[in-house]
Amino acid sequence: MRVLGVDFTSRPSTRKPITCITCQLEGATLTPVALEEWCHFDAFEAALARPGPWICGFDFPFGQSRTFLTNAGWPDTWSNYVRHAQRLGRDGFRAELDRYRRQRAIGDKEHRRATDIAAGAISPQKLYGVPVGLMFFEGAPRLLKAGVTIPGLLAGDPLRIAVETYPGVLARRLIGRCPYKQDSRGGHHPAQASARERLLAHILDDTLSEHYGLRVLPPTDLDTAADSSGDRLDALICAIQAAWAWRASNTQGWPGVIDALEGVIADPCCFEPQKPDAIAAPLVS
Repeated sequence: MRVLGVDFTSRPSTRKPITCITCQLEGATLTPVALEEWCHFDAFEAALARPGPWICGFDFPFGQSRTFLTNAGWPDTWSNYVRHAQRLGRDGFRAELDRYRRQRAIGDKEHRRATDIAAGAISPQKLYGVPVGLMFFEGAPRLLKAGVTIPGLLAGDPLRIAVETYPGVLARRLIGRCPYKQDSRGGHHPAQASARERLLAHILDDTLSEHYGLRVLPPTDLDTAADSSGDRLDALICAIQAAWAWRASNTQGWPGVIDALEGVIADPCCFEPQKPDAIAAPLVS
């Protein structure tokens, strides 16, 4: 099975491209085979249209919280509220989230989905710092337009499967909260470089296998740990989480119930143990 991991950005450029690592999954062994960097959304959209079978993990929130959607009066289905956000335009979307935040009490301005709480992720409404709200705005409509399948959210092409991933939860599981990347490329930060090396080492040893049931072969010639931005390492982690989702789905059924409005992050921490009588269908039969 072809498995991809994408580290996303809401403004791709030569300095900060969208980073994709392609892997091959055979049994429980994941082999990284190729690296691509897309400086424009056109290349990202073209990649979404590539024929399957493939499954790809994308590092951006696919949905918004039920609390925000209800309070803001947005449509009550995923496809419709994604279209609504797109119709607002980037500036209009930003203005609506800013307006919503101004009207709320302190501590009740940005809401997290259930899966964000489970994974320790920030609110998909956030526009500053790590602007995952803008990543949702740029990413989710493109997935909808591409007609891929998103388990629990969108019944599209069954051979092109998109799952939401979050590298931070896997990284924290393996090395704790040690910073391992920087926003700008270049420069040398010994502590971050050491953290990346330790993270990659744990990805390649039994520590990862214990939690994800996967063996990852060394990513030859991809300079994964040497990339100071951490984007290549994050893309690899996205592929690992996508591979976990693929194997979990096709061995025991999708590992839990997915909120059809909010979506879910593909990581074991976001699912409770599956009951024998509640096994879902595999991603592809």
